[in-house]
This record gives sequence, C-alpha cells and structure tokens, in this order.
Amino acid sequence: MATPGDPFQGGLRPPFTHYGLSGAYDEMFAPDCSPRSPYKALYDRLLELPPEELHRRQQSADQSFLHQGITFTVYGNDEGTERVFPYDLLPCILTSAEWAVVEAGLKQRITALNLFLKDIYSEGRILADRRVPGELIHTCRHYRREMRGVKVPRDIYISVIGTDLVRLDDGRFAVLEDNLRVPSGVSYMLANRQVMKKVFPGLFSGHGVRPIENYGQLLLETLRALAPAGRPDPTIVVLTPGVFNSAYFEHTFLARIMGIELVEGRDLLVHDGIVYMRTTAGLRRVDVIYRRVDDDFIDPLAFRQDSNLGVAGLFNAYRAGNVALANTIGTGIADDKAVYAYVPEIIRYYLAEDPVLSNVETYLLSDDAQRSYVLAHLDELVVKAVGESGGYGMLIGPHSTAAERDEFRRRIIADPRNYIAQPTLALSRAPCFVDGRVEARHVDLRPYVLYGEKISIVPGGLTRVALQRGSLVVNSSQGGGSKDTWVLSEC
Repeated sequence: MATPGDPFQGGLRPPFTHYGLSGAYDEMFAPDCSPRSPYKALYDRLLELPPEELHRRQQSADQSFLHQGITFTVYGNDEGTERVFPYDLLPCILTSAEWAVVEAGLKQRITALNLFLKDIYSEGRILADRRVPGELIHTCRHYRREMRGVKVPRDIYISVIGTDLVRLDDGRFAVLEDNLRVPSGVSYMLANRQVMKKVFPGLFSGHGVRPIENYGQLLLETLRALAPAGRPDPTIVVLTPGVFNSAYFEHTFLARIMGIELVEGRDLLVHDGIVYMRTTAGLRRVDVIYRRVDDDFIDPLAFRQDSNLGVAGLFNAYRAGNVALANTIGTGIADDKAVYAYVPEIIRYYLAEDPVLSNVETYLLSDDAQRSYVLAHLDELVVKAVGESGGYGMLIGPHSTAAERDEFRRRIIADPRNYIAQPTLALSRAPCFVDGRVEARHVDLRPYVLYGEKISIVPGGLTRVALQRGSLVVNSSQGGGSKDTWVLSEC
C-alpha cells in the first residue's frame, strides 16, 4: 500500500514505470516502496536522467567492453561464437555494516574449509569422528587419493576462492555454493569497475565507494607466499588451457595485471623434478603456477593420459615440493554440492564457532527419506548435479516441463549421490537498465577471497544478474550478465 510521500503514489515515475515489486527482497526499495538509504542518490539521479541519456551511457559501456575484448564463450552452442560479456549499467550497493558481516563470514568459512581439506588428505579426524560421512568423501569424483600425505605449501589448499551468496527474504546473506577449484569471473568484477568510473563518474566519486583495484597486487602477493623455500624472487605463471577456453580473456587479463607470463602446457616441461618454462633466452625455472586447468588435465602421467593441456611430470614436481599450485589438486571435494551441506558442521568442528553465514537448506538424495521427498516435489525444488558449475546440470522445478522433471527423476534414481536439491529461492532483485527502462532483475553476489600469508577480500565482488525477465539463472552461460558492486565506506 502506498504511504504519504511514497515515490510510487499515483503511479510509478519514469524510468521506474515498469519496475514492478514482488515478494523477493528488493535491493533498491524498502517494503514501503521508498528507496533504501544506500540507493537514495542513485534513485534521485535516475529520476533526473532521460531514458535516452541512460541508453547512451549503456552504449558507451558496451563499446568499452567490446574494444577491450571482454568476452566469454558458451560451450555447446551451435554458433560457437565468443560474446561480449553482458554488463548492466546500474550498480548493486552494500553498506559497510553489511559488508562487515559478509567479510567475517567468508574468512570463517574459508579457514574451516582449508582445515577440512588438510584433514581429509592427512589424518581424517572428521571422518573418524563421524561428523562427515566417509562414504561422501570417498565417492566424490574430485577426491584425489594421490594427494594423501602430500605436503602443501603453508598448509594452504585453497588460495583463490569465489563464493556465491544470495540475499534471503529478511535481507541476510547466505552461501549458495563454494567455488574452490578454478573460480572465474574476477576479471569482470574489475572491468565493471573501470567502465562504471567512465559512464557514471560523478555518481561514483560522490558515493565513497571502497576500492577494488588492488586485487591484482593482492593476488600476486598471495601467489608469492606459496613459493618453495629458498626462492625469494619466485617465477610465477598463469597456466591456461588455451584460447578456446571460455575464460581465456580472464586468464590473459590476470596475467597482464600481475605482470607475469601466461603459459599453456606446451610452454612448460619438467626435468629432474623441476618445472621449467621455455623462453627465447632458454629454460627458466617456474616456482608457482596459478592454474586454470582442471585436475583431470593437469598432468597426463598422473591423471588423464589423453590430456594435452597439462604438463607431464608436474604432479611429481609438486609432490617433491619444487613447485606450488594454486589451487591445490583435489580441492574439488570441498565444493562438491553434497559436501556443502556439511559446511556448518565443518565450521563447528574445526573452529568451535557457529557459522556467521548460513547455508541454504539442502536435501541429500543419497538419503532415502530425503530422496523420496524430493522426487515427490520436483516441481517445487531446484535440483543440481553435485560437480557441475555454470548453471549446467540443473533443474528449476517451478520453471520446468513435465518431460524435464521425468528426465531428472530417472537421473536421480540411477545415481542419487550425484544430485542435491534445494528450495527454489526468490533471489533478491536489483534495478537494471533493460530495453530503455529500469526494471528489477534477480541477482546474486560472488566475492573473491585470497589466502596467502593472510586472508584478503577486496570489498565487493561480481554481482551476477539474471537478465531474462523472471529468470533465476544468473550464469553468463545461461543468459546472465553482471554489474558493478559498491561497498560504501560509511552508511
């Protein structure tokens, strides 16, 4: 119901005429339809700007992305073309108090997950104490028996992390999933900020937004901290699968901002347990590899023999302590979506603390009772394959067809360990500039965490947007985009 002074009383004012409020938490508007405090200046500015000016600024942003070659590739698309990463003009804004909770929760979570990985590959105390089922770990396809007993630099298994957060109906953040293998998207976070400063310079400078531009330096410091002993000036490289990888732009971007070499597997070799890089001046020892190649393909002598993306003998060099890898091989256990359900217990076990950030309710389909419930309510739930990412291998029940539900029912019955289910969340919605007007779209947030000598988190992250009206899928591979994320210094 409208209230006195309600900006929507008597009809929504342009450019909000088609905004539309729903039951989901709205980032910009409070339940009484007034703009939330952090968004007040943006709201007032949008009332002043004519739609054609917003359109001009969106075009300017799109051109900037195009000229910088900020692209991604969708696998399985018949066209097989690279696309400019979709960027939304309007920022998502967090207060300093909100960010303080997110930061504390992420540091707690990453600390516990790192201790969990160390334990799993050594003593296995949490399994012996039956706080996490051993079968759950040993049936995980990302569990690497080869890593048992391997000494990891600084005992840090996960150095680069991207954690997906969603905002619940009451405004609290919760963790939707952890990405601990080769998390992507940080280049888009940095590019979004660069473009925002160009298209909305006055608005940005007047908000007191906390900076994120030091991410490249923080990442470089994190990787340096992993270097083998006796290597005070380590050589660090980014290992990419190559130009046909969907995130190749990001690989080149990160190598450039860190001032280090971007290499493919064919550029490296192992001799006498030491990794070398081929250069025009001869062989050069490599000390730290920020890998963007999955475990299976990292070393054809240790894992998939048909891989031509990795480096033969790399795992032996790693096991000998002559080279560091970020992230460590075998970290995929901790972002298995079934193991995710146990993260609150993992935090309590290793840290003797309650989680700062809650999990989303999760059904484990290897449990008979939970599986029966899910199969009877497929039209209400979201079903996910435990090892997939990018929005693949997922059923969104309320938006699915009967044929799709039947197909997932067959998959679950055939391999229940491979799936989990969660309630269909009403992701929070934020203002987006779409087709010449401001409309609400569902969003989530992926902050990026670095773990070297200490845990560092740049204030913000990648706000991912489901640009299709009504869609809950924010992944770029499924039609999503992104926007800049502002964490205010004071608010």
